[in-house]
Amino acid sequence: MHDSQTKQHPAGKPVSQSATVLATLVETSQTNAMGNIHGGTIMKLADQACGAAAIRHSQRICVTASIDRLDFLNAVHVGDLVTLKSSVNYVHRTSMEVGVKIEAENMTTGVVKHVASAYLIFVALDENCKPVAVAPVIPHTEAEKLRYRQAELRYKQRQENRAQQRALLEAQRTAR
Repeated sequence: MHDSQTKQHPAGKPVSQSATVLATLVETSQTNAMGNIHGGTIMKLADQACGAAAIRHSQRICVTASIDRLDFLNAVHVGDLVTLKSSVNYVHRTSMEVGVKIEAENMTTGVVKHVASAYLIFVALDENCKPVAVAPVIPHTEAEKLRYRQAELRYKQRQENRAQQRALLEAQRTAR
């Protein structure tokens, strides 16, 4: 296969190759007056963990295109250890859905709480900052296969939503 063909149709990579773990201790400067971590700090950490997984998978610089949902389930306090586990769930040409599970551990009690989960969409870029093809992701475990199927469904739903939004905007423009 020629090098140009390899760049257009990269070989698939296992989910495990993109798996990334990011952990940090919550400090006072990251919290609000109640001693809980700011939601924006969690969002930034999620972006970093997912960005690292996207770059690992694509071996390219990647940019965040969107966050597909982030629900906060439990508070995180000063002194907790926040751990983010991310990996690529799904690839479509130049974009990747990366999932992240965020947990907080009270290190004095050992209690671990699920803080949040999120899906972030990244686009891989070439040297000219143009979107570039990404290798497919290959799920191996049953959990990875389920996350892949769920991500594929979310991809299709996002496409349908964008088409509906475009149609509404076009209808508004023609009504003027």
